This record gives sequence, structure tokens and C-alpha cells, in this order.
Amino acid sequence: MGRSRTRAKSQLAASSHSGGGRAPTPSLASATVPRVWQGIGYRPLPDAGDARPLFEFAALPWPEAGAIFLAWGAFAAASGTERLIGALVAGRNLSDAMLHGPVVIAETEQLEIAAQLVAAALDHATASGIATVFARPQGLDRVWVRYGFIPVPESTLPAGLARPAGVGLYAWRGGSALWTLREVTPA
Repeated sequence: MGRSRTRAKSQLAASSHSGGGRAPTPSLASATVPRVWQGIGYRPLPDAGDARPLFEFAALPWPEAGAIFLAWGAFAAASGTERLIGALVAGRNLSDAMLHGPVVIAETEQLEIAAQLVAAALDHATASGIATVFARPQGLDRVWVRYGFIPVPESTLPAGLARPAGVGLYAWRGGSALWTLREVTPA
């Protein structure tokens, strides 16, 4: 029994020296590789403007012109071609980002398509050096909780990402909800 305690202590010590147990940061190239889940393709959008009609349809705010640093789309096969059925874009300010969306117009699996877009955006943001990702609730609480976002006050949003006050905010920091608002310094 004493032996298993020693092993647990040595494993704990080893994980604390290797970065606290966090997964290694992916490279930008590997974080932007297209993905497929249940026949839906997910990939970065070369032109974020392709997603704008979805946002207008859903009446969701669009980031300011030139502020978009990443855009992901979900594509479904439709009679020999592809159709954009979901999208997510993000604006950036230093090491913080604000997600806009996801917007999904598929008939089925909307929540899972939204979750796949968020996962892709988080990988992309992490590889781009983003430390904190903010998002508006949009009724996607199950998606935000799945990826470790926590409710935070509007005052934590950096001035470069602030827009007119909304109905709340969620934030993600390195895949862990174990952080305090004291770590966030509003600009």
C-alpha cells in the first residue's frame, strides 16, 4: 500500500513539472486541418464573409470590419456539391478572442454541429496564442459547459472586444474553469 502512494506522488510531481497536466499546444497548421464528423465537414473559411448570410438570418452580431481572425464552417454534401450549414467567427484583441456564433441551420444534430465548430475554433485559437476566449450565451449552455467555459461579468471583456452590453458572457481559459477573475486585467 505504501508503494502505491509513492507512485501516485511521483506521478503527481512529474505532471506538475510538465506544465500542470495541460495538453501540448497544437501548431497552427495542425489546428486548421479540415475535420469530418458524421458526414459533416469542418474547415476554416478562406473568406469569412461567406458566413455572413447565416449570421444575418439568425440576427446575430457580426464582428467589426477587419476584426475577424478566424472563421470556421460546417459543410454538408448536397446533390454533388457542398452547402454551408454552420459557421463561427472570432475577433481578436491581443491574447483574447470573442466568438461570434456558432450559427447552425441544419435540420438535425444542430447542437453537436455547434459543438464541433467550437472545438475547432478553440484548437485554432490556442494554436494562435489566444489565452482567453469569450462567447455570448445564445442558449448554448451545454456546449459552453462541455468545453470549460464559465459565466463571467461583462466587465472582464477587454475594451478591444467590447460591444454594447449583452445578456451575459462566458469565458474559456486553457481548458480549465479553475481561474479567477483577478487574473483578467480589463484594459
